[in-house]
Amino acid sequence: MDATSSDPIDAIATAWKRELPNIPVDSIGIVTRIWHIAKLLGDDRTRLLREHHADTATLDLLSTLRRQGEPYRMTTRDLAAASLITAGAITQRVDRAEAQGLVTRATRRNARTVDIELTPLGRTTVDNLVAAVLTRESELLAGLPQHQQDQLESTLRPLLDHLSTVLEAGRRPSHVGHPHAPNK
Repeated sequence: MDATSSDPIDAIATAWKRELPNIPVDSIGIVTRIWHIAKLLGDDRTRLLREHHADTATLDLLSTLRRQGEPYRMTTRDLAAASLITAGAITQRVDRAEAQGLVTRATRRNARTVDIELTPLGRTTVDNLVAAVLTRESELLAGLPQHQQDQLESTLRPLLDHLSTVLEAGRRPSHVGHPHAPNK
């Protein structure tokens, strides 16, 4: 951390080191950069989805169904678990997507289980959205050589695993929709 650095995050760390010399500031260089990257990527994705008349909740719902494979159908309970959100939030997402003709809802005979299935329009929509998002993300990462992308991925994986273990124990996190987020 160079005090003469023009990097604003380094400047923040330097200022805190000066103002609170007994407090560790090493995390600023990592955590603040991750927060800033997340904000930039989130804002960019929101803009891209808005251009396609969609939002992250719709992308998450449709992507979860699409990744399931044919017949692109899941119960509302399975959708909630895979999306890491509440059943009530899934109901709201399904209501909106159903009104747009992207999914259909069918109650099973036992009337307690509801299946949600992609419509042909929903499949076309999610395929187009995922293609747009993943193409954009590839373009954004193209500024780093492939070996640095590989290194970053291999560094972030254990960090995410560690933080998930430490911070998510005993609670369900909120989930920001992502076309290649894992089904759990």
